[in-house]
Amino acid sequence: MSNPRLHPDTIAAIKDRADIYEVVSEHVVLKKQGKDFVGLCPFHDDKRKPSFSVSPSKQFYYCFSCGAGGNSIKFLMEIGKRSFGDVVLDLANKYQVQIKTLDAAETQEYQRKVSTTEQLYEILAITTKFYEHALRQPAGKPAFDYITRERKFSPEILQIFQVGYAPGGWATLYSYLVDQKNYPVSLVEQAGLIVKRKEGDGYYDRFRDRLVIPILDVQARVIGFGGRALGDEQPKYLNSPETELFDKGKTLYGLDKAKTAIARQNRAVVVEGYFDVIALHAAGINTAVASLGTALSEYQVKMLARYTDEKRIIFNFDADRAGLQATERAIGQVADMAYRGDVQLRILNIPEGKDPDEFLKNNSADAYEQLIEDAPLWIDWQIQQAIQKRDLTQPEQSQAATEQIVKLLGNLPNPTLRTYYIQKCAELLGQANPSFIRQIEESLRLQVKGQRWHGRSNKWLTPGDRSLLEICEEQLLRIYIHAPQHRETILDSIEEHDIGFDHPPTKFLFQLAREIQREYPTHLEFESADAPDLLSILRDRSAEFPTNMSQVCRYLQLDETTSINIERAELIIRSASATLEKIGCEKRSRHFKALWEKTDLITDRELSEHYQKQMHTEKQRIQALDRQRHTQFNDLANTPLT
Repeated sequence: MSNPRLHPDTIAAIKDRADIYEVVSEHVVLKKQGKDFVGLCPFHDDKRKPSFSVSPSKQFYYCFSCGAGGNSIKFLMEIGKRSFGDVVLDLANKYQVQIKTLDAAETQEYQRKVSTTEQLYEILAITTKFYEHALRQPAGKPAFDYITRERKFSPEILQIFQVGYAPGGWATLYSYLVDQKNYPVSLVEQAGLIVKRKEGDGYYDRFRDRLVIPILDVQARVIGFGGRALGDEQPKYLNSPETELFDKGKTLYGLDKAKTAIARQNRAVVVEGYFDVIALHAAGINTAVASLGTALSEYQVKMLARYTDEKRIIFNFDADRAGLQATERAIGQVADMAYRGDVQLRILNIPEGKDPDEFLKNNSADAYEQLIEDAPLWIDWQIQQAIQKRDLTQPEQSQAATEQIVKLLGNLPNPTLRTYYIQKCAELLGQANPSFIRQIEESLRLQVKGQRWHGRSNKWLTPGDRSLLEICEEQLLRIYIHAPQHRETILDSIEEHDIGFDHPPTKFLFQLAREIQREYPTHLEFESADAPDLLSILRDRSAEFPTNMSQVCRYLQLDETTSINIERAELIIRSASATLEKIGCEKRSRHFKALWEKTDLITDRELSEHYQKQMHTEKQRIQALDRQRHTQFNDLANTPLT
């Protein structure tokens, strides 16, 4: 079965169905150029001028720089380093092509697998009807009243989005699907609808006493559900687990209904929640989609970009603190695409921190359309965030804003754009003082030139740095997971020292922990006896990320070293944070030294002095951090263990 001998008819049918543009655009942002499409080649370091061409008429791709070329199957083989057979079978499943092999037994087995997939779609479709029916029954009246009276959605829009209600019993859906409809328990579990009990035999319904919103793929097939609690049950919002059909990182809620409007209007609006999407569509703004409780990924943005020639994407997350953080995370996910100009990314923040649903209750659709038209480019929005709420007359606050702006502009690859934004930012920081503006512009120009490197790179880390970095990050992460009372201290220390988690395993687990905390109203920052347990949820979620969790599962165990570190947590946190900041300072210092050594001291004297100043600044900070670490080491040595 590992190397099936596929029938030529199957291969021919897949080649006919697997459109080259549709396949490639899932991985490369393509822009129309005449009859063809162009983009950056994924097979070599194609960072500037697009050399990669896709021809829908010929069903062929070709790179004029590296020579890569072929059809849809060849592209997927090369991009994923996969075998011909694996790619063909995946495409057959995606496009519902009947599989035939040269061996009758193999054909029968593959048909069985296809049949299983079809049954999963069928189970989810029937479940959707079950939930819709339940919403209009007496038991569903509180849910129906909530969605129509409090949320003010019409029955017609609820029908379009197939909104339903999951009854409150522990096995209501189970009884309907297994006992009445005779579907195998294993398939209902595979569909993510029931959960096996941890103790004893049997299953219970995943969604109970919740308003239920079906999640559809781009072919308008139900692949999962989102449920909103009607009472105090936690979490408030609950999604289906990832299944054979449902991958939340590759799914956008509402895209099945929005894709035509996105193509017609050449724009897509990305919002935070299901109800925002439904409210916007109800108001006639049909280009809205939503991510599914996770930070918007580069893959999802590429999905949207397929439908719009201008690649115009508007992020409209809430304007409160959590929404601003979500916007920053989303920008971070697609920053490289935005810097290259692969997408025209704009940011819409509704006044007074409102979300689209709330805004449309008191304002017209035209008012929202005007907000879309006025939405600034992502980089203008980030510059605005760096400057607003800071008193630029205060030197330290002005310097903080300048440093944030320099990081932004240093990554702009286009020199014309850099010049434009340097001048614009100088005017914003100069506060209408002409001579001050000129000084700031010159200073920004020098600093941006010095920052024209990717600070996230580990190029300037030494092997010793990497080892120490991993140790310190592990110390912070273990305390964060196992000692809720110290979480606020760790978050404050991360912000104070301007550090983060860079080692992939610790970075993954910390981001997952923060994501889980954002899903709960209590935020799990300071767990009490009756609050959800972050550690337990992390363990429960491990099945969703088997590859990642296999690398970090040891952090979830409370070992003896961690127990000791928790007893003196504040000292460990301060010491580890200072060490991580020192590693960053040393990395930057080595980088500036390398730039200084390449600088012509005669022709680039100012730039040379700038690099020397940067090295001196980093050296002073390193010395200060060493003094902190020495004091903290003595404190650690003198702290008795209980």
